[in-house]
Amino acid sequence: MADNTKSNFLSKEDYEEPRCPLCMDAADKDGVVVNRIDVGRMMSKLDEYLAYEDYDNAERLLKFWLTEAQFGHDLQGELIIRNEMMGIYRKMQNKEKVIENAKIGVEIAEKLQFQGTEIYGTTYLNAATGLYFAGMPEESIRFFEKAKEAYEKRLDKDDVKFAGLYNNMALTLTELKRFDEALDYFNKSLKILPSVKNGKLDMASTYLNIATLYEKKDGLENAEKIIADNLDKAEECLNDESLIKDSYYYFVCDKCQSGFAYYGYFAFADELKKRVREYYERA
Repeated sequence: MADNTKSNFLSKEDYEEPRCPLCMDAADKDGVVVNRIDVGRMMSKLDEYLAYEDYDNAERLLKFWLTEAQFGHDLQGELIIRNEMMGIYRKMQNKEKVIENAKIGVEIAEKLQFQGTEIYGTTYLNAATGLYFAGMPEESIRFFEKAKEAYEKRLDKDDVKFAGLYNNMALTLTELKRFDEALDYFNKSLKILPSVKNGKLDMASTYLNIATLYEKKDGLENAEKIIADNLDKAEECLNDESLIKDSYYYFVCDKCQSGFAYYGYFAFADELKKRVREYYERA
């Protein structure tokens, strides 16, 4: 199953910390004049492109603002851009660019001495998720630990960001065959998600990921019952009448249908495909 893609884009709280990056004309600690980029303007346009999954124009936009940030010595602005680039290049399946931006992003976060801030944790989370995507789970898990440490200093233990962190850590630990640790993090995520708006969508993905974990741990035949139990829970989550049928709902349906098909739940997989198809026909 896919990881929690929501983690790869920054929230407003991320890019407004620790100092408003919209402030222009400041000086860094070495006295270099810093001309800060207009983050609000950039993010507004980026959101438009992402809404239509227009990743080519999103990439061009970020490259333009990256040049502006570098020309203006705006490391905070560049950090925001590098975070967004990690997500964009994952969407574009460009592993080389994901790795490049992940490594530059964490270097900037360290240079800015942002340890203990939320954007520091988000940067490491995005980098870790990107490195996992790029097939580097050993390095990825070290970055996840850094993200976890930063979040624990800043966020409430039930914050939704921990749910995404735990899910992605669990995926990486599953890849590393550290199954007991992975299951523990999946379960920690499941404790947080019921209180989150539309949290049952991510719960469905988590249950499918747990099914995959047990298949890898015990084999398909030996884990048949527990796999079925988790698939039933995932199906129940996706059928919950309280879910808001927004674009993320259909994104999750689209991602989950292949998991149900893989385990032989063909009727429900077809139902999910139908929901997604009808959504795009209406759009």
